[in-house]
Amino acid sequence: MGWKPRQSDRMYRFVVYAGKTVFAALRLQVRVTGTENLPDSDPLDGRSRQAVPGHGAVVAITHFGYLDFAFAELVLWNHARIQARYLISKRAADHWFVSPFVFGLGHVVTDRKAGAQAYDDALAKLRAGEYVAVLPEAGVSRSYTVRELKTGPVRLAAEAGVPVIPISVWGAHRLLTRGHGFSVRRAWKSPVRVHIGPAIHHAPGLDVAEETEKLRQELQDGITTCIADFPLTPGPGAWWMPAHLGGSALTDAEREAADIADRKAGRHDRG
Repeated sequence: MGWKPRQSDRMYRFVVYAGKTVFAALRLQVRVTGTENLPDSDPLDGRSRQAVPGHGAVVAITHFGYLDFAFAELVLWNHARIQARYLISKRAADHWFVSPFVFGLGHVVTDRKAGAQAYDDALAKLRAGEYVAVLPEAGVSRSYTVRELKTGPVRLAAEAGVPVIPISVWGAHRLLTRGHGFSVRRAWKSPVRVHIGPAIHHAPGLDVAEETEKLRQELQDGITTCIADFPLTPGPGAWWMPAHLGGSALTDAEREAADIADRKAGRHDRG
């Protein structure tokens, strides 16, 4: 893309309120817990509307469906008007319709062939006080359990000196996910659960692999919390429930094998 629109608070507000309107029209039942783990106030300077250095964070979000990020942003916005900057794949950012929003909303474009540039861009935003949101599973988990994470969120947070805020989203995959398209009938009054875990702070000299596994477990614990009081009772073999809870989703082993097969075949999940 040649022309790139400037980052715009006005565009961000427009997109957020457009999303809120759609969710309200569908009468989605969104329940959130753990908001005490989010900042108490708007992280932007009241006069300049600029991020304040030292007040940012990495936001790590589960990825079971294509709308998980939207519910995470809804929570961040409603609680403290946080304008998170998401890491977006170059493939998605190059789409003629999506591209203006990616740049206008200030997101970070990631390119498999030039990952260092995206890392540096995200790090600069964090050091400037921005919130950078990442879906560290790097694709939809078809087992509906949190799979192995990329190490980027932990490395970014440690280098920028900011915490990682884990956000687990459950139920949004019923609306739209890999292999299951959107259905108004299924979405109507559908419940969605969101849980924010405690902020994770990383000390210098951390073991990145160990800390990344801790983050994965924190996200999975959040999913367990969400499932425990999810108001919708699944039928036997429900496609949207993980196998270990009686659903017909792929087991972790089957999901891992399917992911490997996709990579070998050059297939990439669009999420």
